[in-house]
Amino acid sequence: MTYDADVIVIGAGLAGLVATAELVDAGRKVILLDQEPERSVGGQAHWSFGGLFLVDSPEQRRMRIKDSRDLALQDWLGTAGFDREEDAWPRRWAEAYVDFAAGEKRPWLHARGVRFFPVVGWAERGGYDANGHGNSVPRFHITWGTGPGLVEPFERRVREGVARGLVRLAFRHRVTGLAATAGAVDTVTGEILEPSDAVRGTASSREVTGSFSLRAQAVIVTSGGIGGNHDLVRAQWPARLGTPPERMLSGVPAHVDGLMLGIAEAAGASHINKDRMWHYTEGIQNWDPIWARHGIRILPGPSPLWLDATGKRLPVPLFPGFDTLGTLDHIMRTGHDHTWFVLNQRIIGKEFALSGSEQNPDLTGRSVRGVIDRARQAVPGPVKAFMDNGADFVVERDLSALVRGMNAVTKEDLLDEATVRREIVARDREIANPFTKDLQVTAIHGARRYLGDKLIRTAAPHRILDPGAGPLIAVRLSILTRKSLGGLETDLSSRVLTGTGEPLPGVYAAGEAAGFGGGGVHGYRALEGTFLGGCIFSGRAAGRAAARAVA
Repeated sequence: MTYDADVIVIGAGLAGLVATAELVDAGRKVILLDQEPERSVGGQAHWSFGGLFLVDSPEQRRMRIKDSRDLALQDWLGTAGFDREEDAWPRRWAEAYVDFAAGEKRPWLHARGVRFFPVVGWAERGGYDANGHGNSVPRFHITWGTGPGLVEPFERRVREGVARGLVRLAFRHRVTGLAATAGAVDTVTGEILEPSDAVRGTASSREVTGSFSLRAQAVIVTSGGIGGNHDLVRAQWPARLGTPPERMLSGVPAHVDGLMLGIAEAAGASHINKDRMWHYTEGIQNWDPIWARHGIRILPGPSPLWLDATGKRLPVPLFPGFDTLGTLDHIMRTGHDHTWFVLNQRIIGKEFALSGSEQNPDLTGRSVRGVIDRARQAVPGPVKAFMDNGADFVVERDLSALVRGMNAVTKEDLLDEATVRREIVARDREIANPFTKDLQVTAIHGARRYLGDKLIRTAAPHRILDPGAGPLIAVRLSILTRKSLGGLETDLSSRVLTGTGEPLPGVYAAGEAAGFGGGGVHGYRALEGTFLGGCIFSGRAAGRAAARAVA
C-alpha cells in the first residue's frame, strides 16, 4: 500500500506546528496542510499576547507568589465545573495538564528558547469562595516575544524538517473529506485554492483551482475552533447564556470557521461540549482593522467602574478581570449587548493593556527599552491610539459631556447623567480611607498587596472624579468571539474517539479542535493562559502518539 507520508497534519497553527515538530524529531514524514497562505503559519497564536499558565515557576517565586500543583488543580476543577458524563476524558486531561504546567512545561519550553517577561499577571481572579472559579494567585506568564515568540521555535523545527526532506508544506489546501480503508482513516481529500498574497489575517480567496487526495497512516486534526464563524457561534450558543448578541466583534480571522469539525464528525468522530465556548466581554472595535469585525480585548486592571448599558453598576464580583463568563451571563440578561468602563487617564495609563501581539510592539519586539519607555508614558502608545481614534472611546473633562458622548456612541439615550453620577460618586466616597464596604475597592487594595500589580497593573486608589487624574474616559465594551471550549473527544494519547468511546482508527486531534484536549479540558470556564499551553500540550501528545503508531 502506497502512502504519500507517514502522517498528515491538518492545520498549521500552534498545535499543528508542535505536532509536526514532534513527528520530525521522531524521523517521520509529514504533510502539513492549511487552507491559508504560507504567511499565515502559526494561526491564531501569532496574534496572541503569548500568555501561558505556569505553576510554581521561578517567575512566580521571584514575585513572592506561593503556588502549588494542588492549589492549581483546585482552581482548575472549581472553574471547570465538570458535570457531564462526557467530561470523563476532559477531567483526565485537566489533571494531566496541571501536572504538566507544574512540572515539565517551563523547562521544556525554556530548552527550546522560550523566555518570559518577569512580571506574572493575575487573570480571572474569581471573587467567589476557595472552591469556586478563578486563579487564587497570579499565573499568567507573558512570553517574551508574545505570540510570534512562542510560535517561532516550533516553526523553526518544522522548517528544519522541510530542509531534511521530512516535511512537505501544502498551503492553500482546504480539506473537505476524510475516508477510510479497511476501517482506518487514511485518506484526506479536498480542494486546492488559488494562490493568494493576502496579508496575514485578512480574507484570502476561496477560488478553487483543483483538487487533491493524499494518503497517510495517520491524520492529526489541528484546524482550530469556530470563533470566526458567527453563524456557527450562534447555532451552538448555550441556552444558559440567553439569546446570542445581535452584534459581536471577532477576536479571530474569518478562516477560523469550524468546518473541519463537521468533516471529522462525518467521518465518525465524537464532537462533544459544543455549547461550551469562551467569548470576552471587554471587546473594542479595532480602529485599524486587519480582518472583518476585528475586535481587540482590553486586559483591564481592577479599578474601572463597570456599568451596564443603562448606567447601573455590574454586581459583585463582576469586576474587571475577575470572571469573564459570569460577566457574559449577566450582560446577556440585561437586554443589551454592550457595557461601559468609566475611568480616568490615571487609571487607563497604568491599568489598560490590549491583547494581541500587534498591540504590544515592545514585548513582541523583545525590546527592553520599549518596555521601559512604555512604563514612563502617561498612556502607552497603543492605548493612546485607541483613545484618539477608537469608535468606542469617549474622552471629556466633565461628566455631563462624557454621558452625552456615551449616548452619541450608541445613538440611543440609554444613559442619564444622574444615574451615572450617583454610581461614580458613591464609589468615590469609599476611597476616602482604607476601610470600605465596597468589595471592588477592597479588591483594588488587595491587588496592590501583590508587587506585580502595584508596579505595573493597579493604580493607587483615588477618586474617578478627581480633576487631577483626568480627563474622564468611557469605553463601550462589546462581546468578542474567541474560543471553542468543546471539541473532538480524545483520550490522553490524543486519539479521536467515536460516539461509543472507541478510538477512530488513524485519527488524532489537538489544540482548539480537540477542546484543547479531551474535547473540553476547560469545562465551562477557563483560567486564562491555558489556550496556548493547551495547544502545546495536546499537540505534543498527538505528535508523539502518531509517531509511535506509524513506526
